[in-house]
This record gives sequence, C-alpha cells and structure tokens, in this order.
Amino acid sequence: MDLITLSDLLIDMFPAEVGRRLADVSAFYPKPGGASANAAVAAQRLGVETAFIGKVGDDAFGHHLIDVLRGEGVETRGLRLDSEARTTMAVIALPTEQHAEFIFYRNPGADQRLLPDELDRDLLAGARALHVGSLSLTDEPSRSAAFEAVRLARAAGALVSFDANYRPSLWQSPEAALAQYRALIPQVDLLKVNETELEMLVDGHWSAAGGRLTIGEAAGALLARGPSLVVVTLGRQGSYFQTAAGGELVPGFDVATVDTVGCGDAFIAGVLARLLAADDWRGLLGVEHLRQILRYANAVGALTATKRGAIPALPTQTGVERFLKGFEG
Repeated sequence: MDLITLSDLLIDMFPAEVGRRLADVSAFYPKPGGASANAAVAAQRLGVETAFIGKVGDDAFGHHLIDVLRGEGVETRGLRLDSEARTTMAVIALPTEQHAEFIFYRNPGADQRLLPDELDRDLLAGARALHVGSLSLTDEPSRSAAFEAVRLARAAGALVSFDANYRPSLWQSPEAALAQYRALIPQVDLLKVNETELEMLVDGHWSAAGGRLTIGEAAGALLARGPSLVVVTLGRQGSYFQTAAGGELVPGFDVATVDTVGCGDAFIAGVLARLLAADDWRGLLGVEHLRQILRYANAVGALTATKRGAIPALPTQTGVERFLKGFEG
C-alpha cells in the first residue's frame, strides 16, 4: 500500500448559496468529506494506491461514505462501524468563496471512538506513507489510536505526514490543541500548516527581538522540532516549503474560485503523490525537486477550488497534467 490516511470521514452539509453566514443559509446539501478522506480520494485520483483508517456510524450516512470510498478505489478494510454513535457531520457556510464557516455535530461522533485495538496493523505495516489529520487528536480514544498508528508506521519505515488543520470549535482551548500538536510534530516527517496554524505553532510568530518572523523563519522553527519537510499553504499566493536544504515560495494559479473547501487536502495529496513517485522520498528534498512538487500540488488545490464540494471537486491525474500544460511557455 502506498498511502494510508487516518482521521475523519464525515458528511459535509454544503450551503445552497455563497455569500451568507451559517444562520442565514436557506438550505444545506449532504456531500462526502472529511480532511483525511479527501486526501485519500485525491491521492487515489492522482494515481496513488490508498487506504483509509477511521470510524463511521452504522447508519445510512456511514454506509454511504464507505460506498463512496470503495467507488473511488480506496481500500476500506481499516474502516470500522460504530453502532452507538452517529457519523460525524460538518455544517458549512461560505460567506465568501475564500472563507468557510464550520459547525461540527459530534457528541460524540463515530470518528472520535476509534480504538487503538481496532487499527489494522497489517495494513499499517505494509504502508509506504501514513497521513494523519488533526481531528483524530481532539478526543480519546481516537487520539491514542492516532499516536499508535504513527508508532507502527514509523516502525515500518513509512513516511509520516500530519495536517494541523486547526478547527477551534473542536478543541477545549487553543492550549489543548497545541499540547497535542507539539507531542506529534517531533514524530512526523512532513508537516502541513496554513498561515494561521503557522503563527499558532511558532509562539505567536514573533522573534525574540520583537520583530515579526518571515514565513521562512517560522517554518524553519517548526523544522527544528523534528520534521524533514514543512509546507505552508498560502491560498491564492501559492505555498512555501522549508527543508534543511532551503526554502522557497512557489506561486499559485489564478483560477475562478467556486469554493475552497478541500483545497488544502487536495494540496497535501499532491505533495504526497509526488514524493511517493520516487523509491526514496528523502532524495526529493532538494530545492529544485520541491519547487516542482509544490507547483504540482498548487495545481491540484487550484483545480479543486473551481468546483463545489470537496470529494466531488477533486481532480484526476490527467486533469492536473492538462492544466499544467496550459502554463508551459
């Protein structure tokens, strides 16, 4: 197995219109989603063999989500059904195309109830990469399951990736989130953050001298905590990478944005797909290679923004290649 993603598979309730806050939306439509599930489907569409580990309710939505993953070719033997908790739901509003509001219905949700003993250890032992989403860290027992999966993947020599994906409403406090992030980051090879998460993780994004850190300095501070590669998503501006070999801003693509939900998940799937194209991903951590990898990932994210929904909007490998050819001079 090339890639396993672990964390949330849920129902996204998308708004009927853009430009309204949550309380003002006239109707919502169910779509399959969840950051880690989005990444699994995105990578599969990019030609990567993927599997998903997580938990959904033994209800209509849960069975529908399993069918969606199977229909996309994602291996689901690591998925578990919970007869005592419902499938998690996220209700989404889009006040603008670039900004989403979320309310999660999780009291608890099935995804929070994945047990360490329910992990498919054979699946993890055979993976080349494991990508973990932060929603698995918010509560027990899924938190312990996530850390155990990371331990097993590291023992098998897999690349371990983590998406900070901070959702304030799911945590008791920012400090609670930081405690879990700081415990996990030294154990991962690839860390993905956005600008807000970068600032949150680097102690306010300020230097000891009182000046604001550059993105490179802040990403370098995270790199010093253990990862081999830190990537920062910057919306329309593109993305930034930092490794021991250096760092660089890779410009994004100007597209007609419909909504940005799932773009970060598509982006990290693009990064992982390109890293896993090599026999040893460590050989791709030079500036020249990463410049091309992030350009590809930026394209995957940009194409996702041109359609409604998360999983329904994810592009194929052929679509990304065609898009990039249009920018060749």
